[in-house]
Amino acid sequence: MRWLFLLLLVLNVFYYVWHQQEAPLRAKDVTPLSLYRGSQQDIRLLSEAGGDASREKKTGGKSDGQCLYVGGLARPESAQALEQRLTELGAKALPSSKESSGGSYWFQITPETQRLLGDAQLQNLSKEFNELKHKIMLCEGVAPTE
Repeated sequence: MRWLFLLLLVLNVFYYVWHQQEAPLRAKDVTPLSLYRGSQQDIRLLSEAGGDASREKKTGGKSDGQCLYVGGLARPESAQALEQRLTELGAKALPSSKESSGGSYWFQITPETQRLLGDAQLQNLSKEFNELKHKIMLCEGVAPTE
């Protein structure tokens, strides 16, 4: 038994020395990300772009290709009441397609009237309609399902 232990010990030492003799692996050269970006430097997540768009909305500027979506209501009666309330506030609301938004009703606020709906008005609408949500997204996109 002692000889078997010594044999394994010698084999382990031999294997260790042999393994150390091999050339160490080189670290792969990584090119900087800035070289890959090129024309794609303006790509941002929608969540990152939301702060800029709301800031532009407050100042009256129109963000490029982004619209305000208000909705998320499940009942058609609530959706009609919301549309009427938006009209009273002077905002022009266009209904978004119901099938692609998971059965909930969403309205796209036209860019010309987005400035009429500030944070205070949106908070008041959220208090009036319990399940109301608002998002700033690309105009040609559809509202998310949540």
